[in-house]
Amino acid sequence: MNIVLGITGSIAAYKAADLASQLTKEGHQVHCVMTKAATEFITPLTLQVLSRNPVLVSLEDEKNSWKPGHIELADNAELLLVAPACADTMGQFANGIAPDPLSAIYLALPRTTPTLIAPAMNGKMWDHPASVRNLETLKEDGVRFIDPAEGDLACGYKGTGRLADTETILQAVAKLAL
Repeated sequence: MNIVLGITGSIAAYKAADLASQLTKEGHQVHCVMTKAATEFITPLTLQVLSRNPVLVSLEDEKNSWKPGHIELADNAELLLVAPACADTMGQFANGIAPDPLSAIYLALPRTTPTLIAPAMNGKMWDHPASVRNLETLKEDGVRFIDPAEGDLACGYKGTGRLADTETILQAVAKLAL
């Protein structure tokens, strides 16, 4: 399966390395697309090596080709997997705002291409009415979700908001690949 793996600005971004590695080992073609905020937590080089493909971070990265890379990735994707998905990116998706390659790919996806989102954020952010509205809007648009896990959060709180474990995400991908 040709998977676009979106990584957003969450401390859980470091877990994308294991996810990209495992997906690649399972035989998927993995194309990582990072928000600039994600690069504060993990480097594009790490994901490039593990996915064996270039990593797209900025729309400026696309200057080397006449065809926009985000459109080509959207056209060829069989799945858009965003793990971790922060509140900001979910809001952009829900409201059709595309300031970066990841949100532009989301908007350019054929309607038949599934989108699977694994959120990760502070529990208060997850429960905020704006986040709940964005979640509901995305579900109405056909986006599928892997619920965040409960436990210790990076901010020191306990509660819901942890990125689901890699195995849970891989199982959700496997169900879509059938």
